[in-house]
Amino acid sequence: MKAPNKNSIFPLENYDKLCFLKNIIKNPNIIVGDYTYYDDFEDVYNFEKNVKYHFDFIGDKLIIGKFCMIASNVTFIMNGANHLAKSISSFPFAIFGEDWKNAMDGKHYPTKGNTEIGNDVWIGFNATIMPGIKIGDGAIIATNSTVTKDVEPYSIVGGNPAKEIKKRFTKEQIEILLEIKWWDWEIEKITENVQNLTGENLENLIN
Repeated sequence: MKAPNKNSIFPLENYDKLCFLKNIIKNPNIIVGDYTYYDDFEDVYNFEKNVKYHFDFIGDKLIIGKFCMIASNVTFIMNGANHLAKSISSFPFAIFGEDWKNAMDGKHYPTKGNTEIGNDVWIGFNATIMPGIKIGDGAIIATNSTVTKDVEPYSIVGGNPAKEIKKRFTKEQIEILLEIKWWDWEIEKITENVQNLTGENLENLIN
């Protein structure tokens, strides 16, 4: 059995609108797992352009797991977009220098840490993921959603702000899936089980 080459940029023959994402990323603060793909109607190199306000001096990371599916126009808003929210004014005086340059002395812009996307996560067209969000393994983010809070594993969420629509499996099934972590199997074992992974019978996968 032979699996697709995880190091290919364009794994679909004669089609350059879908890529294995890790193979085009240049920013060291964007970390992507094997076989995660990005689909873009115009140019797959738009991906990093859609990671907004991602400034080196802040140091936050976008971490995406294995076997994720990211549709065109998905946007990740990073911590560089944050302003002071509890102050009298949220205007960023200090960045403009002159006699405003010390306006942030003793103060810090809010940060919510890294944005972390689990494994086997499907993010639909035009979704927006806000800073510091954690999306669990196996989750599905519906088209046009704006995700403002963490998403539990194997949940389907949608809307603006995104809310849970339903769980994909029972609590017991989710616990089993999170325990077996199929995405961490050797690729030969995954390849042997693609029929089970695309099936609906969890017992077949377990066995």
